[in-house]
This record gives sequence, C-alpha cells and structure tokens, in this order.
Amino acid sequence: SSGINAEYGGFDIDDCLALVRLDDLFLETFEIADVKTLKGDHLARAIGRIAGKGGRTKYTIENVTKTRIVLADSKIHILGSFQNMRIARTAICNLILGSPPAKVYGKMRTVASRMSERF
Repeated sequence: SSGINAEYGGFDIDDCLALVRLDDLFLETFEIADVKTLKGDHLARAIGRIAGKGGRTKYTIENVTKTRIVLADSKIHILGSFQNMRIARTAICNLILGSPPAKVYGKMRTVASRMSERF
C-alpha cells in the first residue's frame, strides 16, 4: 500500500517499486502549514524557495540526502531512508522558515558528510 500511496504522491514508477521492494525505504508527507502558517504570496515564495530556480534547490537536496522529493502544491512528499529523510526534512523546514538556500546547503552537506563517516 505504500507503493500505491507513493504513486498517488507523484513519484516515478521505479521509485514506487523500490519502496515496495526495499525494507529501509520510507515515505513521509507533510504540509507547509505543518511547519509555518503562510498565506498567499508568502506561501508561494516558500514553495519557490524549496523548488529553487529551475528546480535546482530541490535537486540539490535530493542528491545530497539521497532522497526523492515531490512538491505537490503545499504538500511535500519525501521518499528515502529514515536518516536521509530527516536531513531532507530539516533542510526543507529551514527553507520554509526563511533561511537562505546557501546556508541550508552548507548545514545539509555538513550533516550528510557526518552521516557517511559514521557508516
């Protein structure tokens, strides 16, 4: 059923199949309103900060944290391992709260490199 939810969430078929086949892959969904109540232009700017110019910010978060992210209006779906999802979620929450992307990238890369050193 997680695979079905992922498909409706907007993920590729390959990502959905991976969710069904792999035990350590999870799907998390939350709304921007869960992090901060934003309306109108403020909400649109928060979504824009998460996506970045041409989707660059979203792709950077995905690549650094080895996750998949789908932005569906004000809903955010994250697919990945539990620890990687936590790093991605923290980065996205910081963007929603107004942190500049460069600062978020720096923190995210530091945490991700620490995580890779542990294993």
